[in-house]
Parts: sequence; structure tokens; C-alpha cells
Amino acid sequence: MVNIYKKGISGLKSSLTKLQEFYLTSFQSMIGMVSRPFYGRDLLEYMDYCGTGTLGIIVLVMVFIGMALSLQISAAFASLGLQMYTGKVVSVSVVTEIGPVACALVFAGRAGSGMASEIGSMVLRHQVDTLRVFGIDPIRKLMTPRVLGSVLMLPALTMLGNCAAILGGYYISTLGNNQSGAVYWESIAAVFYPQYIFTGFLKPLFFGFVIACLSCYMGLSTKGGSLGLRSATTAAFVLSTIFIIVCDFLITKIILLLF
Repeated sequence: MVNIYKKGISGLKSSLTKLQEFYLTSFQSMIGMVSRPFYGRDLLEYMDYCGTGTLGIIVLVMVFIGMALSLQISAAFASLGLQMYTGKVVSVSVVTEIGPVACALVFAGRAGSGMASEIGSMVLRHQVDTLRVFGIDPIRKLMTPRVLGSVLMLPALTMLGNCAAILGGYYISTLGNNQSGAVYWESIAAVFYPQYIFTGFLKPLFFGFVIACLSCYMGLSTKGGSLGLRSATTAAFVLSTIFIIVCDFLITKIILLLF
């Protein structure tokens, strides 16, 4: 019993220490956004990597999500005579919930894992130690451009993904179910309420910050060679997925209370 108790206390202390380190590194990366030196070239390179490289995957995924939603909603509404509301339900669901979460998961799997593996490889090759020797802050150099790039790119990617999903729903509604295209687009006006616009913008903004901070922190914490790199990359994606789902619920609850 004593050994179990000691192991439990040791595990709790280790978890609290890691949580503290994560908060400190995230805060330092935010400080780097508003103070010199700025690494503009690194920011542009990462924005190109996570934006251009992820756009095609997100558009493809969101098109089929919109098509699947339209199929399900049209089938459910057909028996009630409410097929004219298909566009409204598809658009609201995509903009407020499905779009931000799905795009964030794709972003975490592609860009987040890439961040963790890239920085982890630099740690194992002692390149991060070399930066410190030359007086360069590795958090400001490596983490800040990735966090800022994720915060800027994920909302833009989510917006394009939402448009792709709505177009996919339009294709199924008009060509697959022979509904009026004009009615579909008119019902989409519901997504322009302030509540839905604010939700659709806030969630990817926050998700991008969380994904980048977690992925960079796991990369900087890499230890133990190739096995440690594998564990860090896997942990970055798993933790990002958990935080995305939990934060999605919390943000939705707060927004519903505010509006």
C-alpha cells in the first residue's frame, strides 16, 4: 500500500509539473508574438506548410461530410414535409459544430503531428541546444511562428471547409433529391445570425492555438530516441483530439449562455 501511495503521489507531481511547463511554454510563445525579435520568414513558411498542405484534405473531407449530412437530413425531413429546411440545418450544423471540429482534427493529424515530429527530431539531434548556445530562444524561434501560423490559418481553412460542405449539401439536395436550389440557398441565411458567426470564428481560433501549443510542447519534451519521437508524435495528436472535443463543449456552453 505504501508503494502504491508513493507511486500515485509521484505520478501526480509529474503530471502537475508537465502541466506547469506546458502553461509556461504557451505563455512564452504568446509573449513572442508581441515582442522582438520576430521571425517573419519562419511564420510565412509554416503558414504555407499548414495552409496549402492541409487545404486539399480539409476540402475533400468537408465535401463528403456535407453530402452525408444532406442525405441524412433530407431522409429524416421527407416524412415530415420539412425538406425545405435541409439547407438551414446543414449550414448551421456545419458552421457551428461539425466544421470547426472536423477541420481541427484534420489539422491536428496533418500539421500538429508534423510540428511534434519536426521539433522532436531537432531535440534529438541537439539542434535546439545549438540554438541556445547561439543565444536564440528556441520557444520564440520554433514555437511562436507555429502557434501564430496555426491561429491564422485554421480559421481560414475552416471557412473554406464550411463552404465546401455547404456546396456538397447543395449538390445532394438539388441533384440527388430534386429539391429547389433557390430554397436551399435562402434557408442558409440562418447562419448569418451573430451567434453562429461568432461561434464559427471563435472555435477554430482557439483550436489552432491549442493544437500548436500541445504539438510544440510534446516535440520539445521528446526524449529517448526514435521510440520517444514516436510517443511524442502520437501523444500530440491524442491530446489535441481530447482537448478539441472538451473545448468544443465548453465553448458551445459559454456561447449559449451569452446569447
